[in-house]
Amino acid sequence: MNDDPMATSKLAEGIRGFSADLVKLEATVRDRLGVTPSPSPGPAWAPPAAAAAAAANGDGVTNGNGNGGGGDKTEFDQLAEVTTIVADSGEIEAIRKYKPTDATTNPSLIYAAAQMPAYQGLVDDAVKHALGLQGLPKERVEAAMDKLSVNFGLEILKIVPGYVSTEVDARLSYDTEATVAKGRSIVALYKAAGIDKSRVLIKIASTWEGIRACEILQKEGISCNMTLLFCMAQAVACAEAGATLISPFVGRITDWYKADTGRSGYAAEEDPGCLSVSEIYGYYKKHGHGTIVMGASFRNKGQILQLAGCDRLTIAPKFLEVGEDDDDDDDDDDDYGNGELKGGTEKVERKLEPETASKAYSGGRYPADSKSFRLKLNENAMATEKLAEGIASFSQAIVKVEKIITDRIAAAST
Repeated sequence: MNDDPMATSKLAEGIRGFSADLVKLEATVRDRLGVTPSPSPGPAWAPPAAAAAAAANGDGVTNGNGNGGGGDKTEFDQLAEVTTIVADSGEIEAIRKYKPTDATTNPSLIYAAAQMPAYQGLVDDAVKHALGLQGLPKERVEAAMDKLSVNFGLEILKIVPGYVSTEVDARLSYDTEATVAKGRSIVALYKAAGIDKSRVLIKIASTWEGIRACEILQKEGISCNMTLLFCMAQAVACAEAGATLISPFVGRITDWYKADTGRSGYAAEEDPGCLSVSEIYGYYKKHGHGTIVMGASFRNKGQILQLAGCDRLTIAPKFLEVGEDDDDDDDDDDDYGNGELKGGTEKVERKLEPETASKAYSGGRYPADSKSFRLKLNENAMATEKLAEGIASFSQAIVKVEKIITDRIAAAST
């Protein structure tokens, strides 16, 4: 059903509509009986007013360099003092150029990079690996796909000192068992190449089934990066499952609200994507969750700087220097500041800090059981639609990479 956006959206919309009618009926009955309603755990994405104000004003938060930023330091340097910078690219030369701590890829980035002449050796090696295996043609293609993703990861790990994230096939997003098997397989390929699992994050879509797979893998010592995350229900379930890291998608959240409201843009302090990440960050710090929050999918520099202080931010090359092409699959805009971080020298104010964010979060604790997760996700039209859309988009990119691999295997076999 995820492949049918209309059905996904309309089913969720229908359940929300009927649920809203039931809530109204419940309110009427409560009034008649004189019963006080139970407190709600909080809004779908917007943080409490205090948190929004703190985020907007930077209350109680200073820049990590102790002098308020600016001066001779670039915005990139100032940001790196309060946030771990992660490269959002499958292009190895871009990663080499910007020297981030970690790097993450996705199927769209791998597809773009796999078509570049500079990386044909990695594709050839993946095909050679598959040809040396026994099995049906489909199994060989699958093996080559896994090897190609790992090949890119291996090259990236020669550059970054930290993690690399390698994504599980998005078409497995609703299959816990298959996702676990794929995660183990990817880690085994890294191990065969001499890379310890401590440097690898298995990237999994934040569906209920994906979160359960994460829980199993984490207990086996395999770290997970939970991606395509759009709401608090997903974030809480991931933290309760012991996820190493989550990737809330800032830009895609804002895209949805722009389309829904007809607005052309948002100021940084009221940007829906930034507010969502700020709320999740505050919830985690308040409730003692050790899961890393890594903002992702940015549309402009303003969104990035609004989340200065977040545990990690994964940033596309185009936001680092003027003139760089973005190999992300998303559309972009210039609502409130685009361009380079390495060239700019404006003061970078730290917006997120653990103690301040924890105090600012005043919402309740979210339940993390299957029923509550599915209902909360369904109640959030943005999260429901964007999760389905993201899985469909990454699945399409995988099909494109498969076509490249299939053609190469066929050519090598003749």
